[in-house]
Amino acid sequence: MPMLASGAALDLGDPHVEPLPSTCATLEALVRQHFTFVWRSLRRLGVPAGDADDAAQQVFLTTSGKVACIRPGCERSFLFGVALRTAQRWRRTAARRRETTEDALTTRRDSSPGPDELCDRERARRLLDTVLDEMPPELRDVFVSYELEELTMAEIAEALGLPPGTVASRLRRARAHFSERVARLDAPGARS
Repeated sequence: MPMLASGAALDLGDPHVEPLPSTCATLEALVRQHFTFVWRSLRRLGVPAGDADDAAQQVFLTTSGKVACIRPGCERSFLFGVALRTAQRWRRTAARRRETTEDALTTRRDSSPGPDELCDRERARRLLDTVLDEMPPELRDVFVSYELEELTMAEIAEALGLPPGTVASRLRRARAHFSERVARLDAPGARS
């Protein structure tokens, strides 16, 4: 009896239905010659390692009903076509189940920032604080409200009791001040 990669025996069909002797022999020969190819193809087509044996068995079960349709010399391409459709069904079923496979767990990366990124963020925060501390208060209020708090010009004008034109003018000046100061602080040798 053919064996799966895990060492379990491959069940070639319903025990209540007797396949034709030539069909059974042909199917057994296909399993012996092409099981590794089918299993490897299924893995490469996205079937998780834990499900590859079951999917391979499904490929050969499907093939068992179509042995007479396989042209001599085209066995591998026929089996690959069945494996392709089996893998597609397997992926759709897994997506509906929303299970996380062992493969996905081993390849999942930690999404938290690394030490370098944390240092860069802290440096950027200190730079922002420095630039904002040096900005005149009337410019800083508009800049922070618009750029950091994402208020609209109308909301800022209402909150500060200023005409919209004044808010726009202060925002332009604040942006220019910010860009100039960041460029100066970011220049090589600007800080000790």
